[in-house]
Amino acid sequence: MTLLTGWGRTAPTRATVARPRTVEEAAALLVKAGGRGVVARGLGRAYGDAAQNAGGLVLDCTALEPSWSLSTTGLVTASAGVSLHDLMTELVPRGWFVPVTPGTRYVTVGGAVAADVHGKNHHVDSSFGAHLRSLRLLTADGRLRTLEPGDDLFWATVGGMGLTGVIAEATFQCVPVETAWMRVDVERTRDLDQTLETMAATDDDHRYTVAWIDLLARGGRMGRGVLTRGDHAAPGDLVARVRGNPLAFAPRPLLSAPPWAPGGLLNRASVRAFNTAWYGKAPATPRRIVQGIAPFFHPLDGVGGWNRMYGPRGFVQYQFVVPLGAEDTLRRVVERLSGAGVVSFLTVLKRFGAGTPGMLSFPMPGWTLALDIPAGQSGLAAMLTEFDGWVAAAGGRLYLAKDSRMSAATMAATYPRLARWREIRHRADPDGVFVSDLARRLRLC
Repeated sequence: MTLLTGWGRTAPTRATVARPRTVEEAAALLVKAGGRGVVARGLGRAYGDAAQNAGGLVLDCTALEPSWSLSTTGLVTASAGVSLHDLMTELVPRGWFVPVTPGTRYVTVGGAVAADVHGKNHHVDSSFGAHLRSLRLLTADGRLRTLEPGDDLFWATVGGMGLTGVIAEATFQCVPVETAWMRVDVERTRDLDQTLETMAATDDDHRYTVAWIDLLARGGRMGRGVLTRGDHAAPGDLVARVRGNPLAFAPRPLLSAPPWAPGGLLNRASVRAFNTAWYGKAPATPRRIVQGIAPFFHPLDGVGGWNRMYGPRGFVQYQFVVPLGAEDTLRRVVERLSGAGVVSFLTVLKRFGAGTPGMLSFPMPGWTLALDIPAGQSGLAAMLTEFDGWVAAAGGRLYLAKDSRMSAATMAATYPRLARWREIRHRADPDGVFVSDLARRLRLC
């Protein structure tokens, strides 16, 4: 039995962990799952309990027939255990980039499908599922099925958090690039209203946009931020020293968090000092810079094991989306957090575009805010529960890949296609072989 947690390092549970190397080995393990069932796990970057299964079986799929191929048109077929990091390291020097990347490269292809991950380009390109051409799924009966977007089970699997079967392989379309660099416009905003107005007015001019928000700013500065908008750079954008090899890409962590960090390291004083410095560094008017792919998309990947910096109690990632037109709910949340002095080291705001048909997929047209909050802050649980109600009333929802504490009632109220997903899942897995701690907590299965 192995003790497992999500990336937030909260709510650990024990499970038997197996590491199948082939689909045949994985199928044989399904027969031995027992009453507590089985769930697949990748690199463990879901923040909560999505890849845990207390008392049951967890399949570590990172060694599952690691392979990938690339066509001349940028179509990639990759086994589920391959990480986006490994793919990018191979694809970028060949002139291709993954269609969607979340804030870390260290997720597997299977995890990207299961969570239907989104990135800074959602307002233009939607989420990962929008770029999928087919999937191979190992179902509870031991069959390896090929699924395409016309299949209901395909869209139950995209965003389905691994509860329809073991994703074995995915085929998806990549994006052509000329360099391993980004052309980036950076500016700071004075308050939340200016942040929202500027994003709404300029997002569509750029493929990638994101805003960092200073949650500790109050009064007339509440919601001030640093807005970053980017596009893939052309060779002519680069300085002379890198033009000779514009597609060179070999990122690696520059630092490593200590194996043990004391609680309280990220406190109000330290985060306020960081926020002040980060905001002050940003230009008051737009300034263009050229930045590498890694620091633009994955700044925290430069610090190995950065989640340990939150101390032994871990942290809560809270991410919600509310529809366009529900900006008052977003303001209300930011105002409450700011007034309470809640410590969130990383607070990120994005504007979403069209979602996918995935029944449990998180993104929808609207505004999404993500917070990293050290666990144990006084009154945090009650505050987040209050936010759940506000988000639900506005027609929004919470992200399952980040969630560690939502209630089953909130889940049912905010995912209107949940009943349809259950029907499709039950047909594929009538005996409930696939299950997780998240599924039990939210009564999904």
